[in-house]
Amino acid sequence: MIDQQLLRHLSKKYPNVKAATEEIVNLNAILSLPKGTEYFLSDLHGEHEAFIHMLKSASGVIRSKVEEIFGPELTRDERDALAALIYNAEAEIKRRKKSEEDFGKWCKMSIFRLVLIFKSVTNKYTRSKVRKRLPKEYAYVLDELLHTSDEANKGNYYGQIIATIVECGIAEDFIISFTDVISSLAVDKLHIIGDIWDRGSHPDAIMDYLMGHHDVDFQWGNHDIVWMGAATGNWACITNVLRMNISYNNFDMLEIGYGINLRPLAIMAEKIYGDDPCEFFMPKRLEENKFDPIDDMLAAKMNKAISICQFKVEGQRIKAHPEYGLENRLLLDKINFDKGTVMLRDGEFPLRDANFPTVNPNNPYELTEDERNVLNALEASFLQSEKLQAHIKFMYSHGALYTIVNGNLMYHGCIPMDEDGNFENCTVNGITASGKAYMDYLDTQLRNAYFNPDESEETGRSGDLMWYLWLGSKSPLFGKDQMTTFERCFVADKRTHKEYTVSYYKLINRKDICEKILTEFGLDPKTSIILNGHVPVKIKDGESPVKGGGKLIVIDGGMSKAYQKQTGIAGYTFIFNSRYMALAEHKPYSPLKKDGTQEFHTPAIRTVRTLQKRMLIKDTDLGEELQQEVRELKELVKAYRTGKLKER
Repeated sequence: MIDQQLLRHLSKKYPNVKAATEEIVNLNAILSLPKGTEYFLSDLHGEHEAFIHMLKSASGVIRSKVEEIFGPELTRDERDALAALIYNAEAEIKRRKKSEEDFGKWCKMSIFRLVLIFKSVTNKYTRSKVRKRLPKEYAYVLDELLHTSDEANKGNYYGQIIATIVECGIAEDFIISFTDVISSLAVDKLHIIGDIWDRGSHPDAIMDYLMGHHDVDFQWGNHDIVWMGAATGNWACITNVLRMNISYNNFDMLEIGYGINLRPLAIMAEKIYGDDPCEFFMPKRLEENKFDPIDDMLAAKMNKAISICQFKVEGQRIKAHPEYGLENRLLLDKINFDKGTVMLRDGEFPLRDANFPTVNPNNPYELTEDERNVLNALEASFLQSEKLQAHIKFMYSHGALYTIVNGNLMYHGCIPMDEDGNFENCTVNGITASGKAYMDYLDTQLRNAYFNPDESEETGRSGDLMWYLWLGSKSPLFGKDQMTTFERCFVADKRTHKEYTVSYYKLINRKDICEKILTEFGLDPKTSIILNGHVPVKIKDGESPVKGGGKLIVIDGGMSKAYQKQTGIAGYTFIFNSRYMALAEHKPYSPLKKDGTQEFHTPAIRTVRTLQKRMLIKDTDLGEELQQEVRELKELVKAYRTGKLKER
C-alpha cells in the first residue's frame, strides 16, 4: 500500500487519471527497451587525448557501425574518413577545407552519412531521451533529420534541411555538434574505475570533459585520493602530487590548468641547490609543455626540493599517527651523514645523492623557515584553485570508494584480505572493520574530511586519512606492503625499490575468493562480476585480465604511456550492452599529424560473456526504480477512481 502523503505529492505532478495513465504507458514502454551500453575505463593517468578518443570512438563501436552501414557502399579510405570525422571533427574539417574542391558538397555528403550513423546509435532510446541529449541550438533540426522517413515526398524536405545548413554557413559547427551527439549516445553510461591524475599531462582536461558528460560515476583510485587530500590543503598530499607531476614535467597542468603558483618553490630550489646537478631528479618528458616550459635543470632542483619537503612532512604525520604503522618510511633519521649511507630494513646502503643542505641531523623532520613559507604558499594555491576545487567536488558528488551498478561491483584497488582469504581487520581512527564495513566507514570519513572536517573522526590535520590511503599497507586503494619513494630517489640498489603486492592479488585468481567478495557486498555470485583497476595487466608476459574463472576482470591495461612497455598495450575498455560483456584492447594512441591526418587503431574486441537473453531496462537498477514508479502511479489512479483523491 502506497502512503497517502506520497500520493498527494504525486498528484501535484499528475493531477488526473489521464496524466497518470499516460506516464504509466510511457514508463512501461521504456522498460521494454534494451538497456543502454555501459563503458568502464580505469587508470587514465592524465592521458587526455587517448581517453577522449576512446570515448568519441566508443572504443571501436563507432567504427563497427560505419562498417555495418557503409561496408559495401564506401571504400576503405572513405570509411576511415567518416570514422575520423566522428572521432575528431575539428581536425577532419580543417583538413577537408584545404583538400576538397567543393567543401560545401563534402559537408552535405558528410551530414547525410552522419544521419545514418545517428539513426543506428539511437534505435534503442526513446525519442524523449534522445531529445534531451541534443544541443539546444540544433535540437529541432537533428530531431527532424532523425525522424524523417525515406518516402519520396519527404526526400526533398530531408535534402532541403541539409542544403540550408550549408547555405547558411553553419555546416562546420553543425557537424561538430552532430558528431558529439553521436559519440554521446553510443556511450549511455560511463564508469571510471579510478586514477584520473598523475603521470600524463592533462587530468584537468579529462575532468573538464567528464563534467560535461551526461552520466558518469567514479570509483576513487589512490592517485585520485592524494589529489583529494591536496585539495584539503594537507601538506603531505600536496608535496606528493607536486613531486610526481614535476617529475613528469607537467607544468602546464599545474600552473596553467590549476593555477598552482610554483614560483616560490622555484626560487627556493634555485637558492638551495644552485650548484647541485640533481641528476637523479631530472623530469621524464612524456610530453612537452606548450605554455609553461621549465628548464630541465630547474625542474630537477624543484623536484629535489619538494621531495625533501615531502619526507619531512610525512615524518611529522607518521609520528602523529603511530596507528598507521608507517615507521618504515622514517628514513631521514636513518641517514649516516658522515658515511653517506642510510639504514633500511634490509640493511645499510650507500646513498647515490648525499647532499641534504636543509636536513638538520639532530632534528631531520624539522622544516626550515623557507620550506614552511613555500608550503604555506602552496597550500593557499591549492585551496584557492577554483578549477581544482570544482573537479574535486565533482569527484565526490559522482564518486565513491566502491559502486554497485546493474549487479556488478566496481572498485579501484583491493579488498584487504589475509593469506587464507579472510577479510582482514583494519583499524583507522580507532575503528576496526573489515570487508564491506571497512569500505563504508572509509567512504564516510573521506567525505567528512573534505566537507565536514569538524565531524570527521580523523585526528591530526584534515586530509591525513587521504594521505594514509595513498600509501598505507592496509589501504584498499594502495595494495602493497610499502611505498619506496625515498629509496627510488636516493638509493641506487634496485633491491630496495621493491614494493610487494598484498595477498589479494594472488587470491583473486581463485573463483571462490571472487564469489566470497561478491557475497560480502550483497551480490549474487552466480551472475555478478567485479571490475577492478589499479594494477596494469602485462599482456606481453601472457597475463590475462580475466581472473577467478571470469568473476573478476582487471581493466587497467596501461593507458598511461609510462606503463605501455610493461603491458604491451594501451588500455582496456570493458563494454556491457544488452547482449554481451566484452573487453576492447587498445593500441597506443597516435596523435594528429602535421598534415591533419591521424592514424586510428581499431581495438581488438573480445566477448567475455554472452547474456542468455537480451537485457532490457526492466532488468536494470533503473528498471527497478521505474517499476516502483509504475506501482505508485497505479495506486494514484486507483485513488482517483475510488474518490480518495480529487482529480484536477
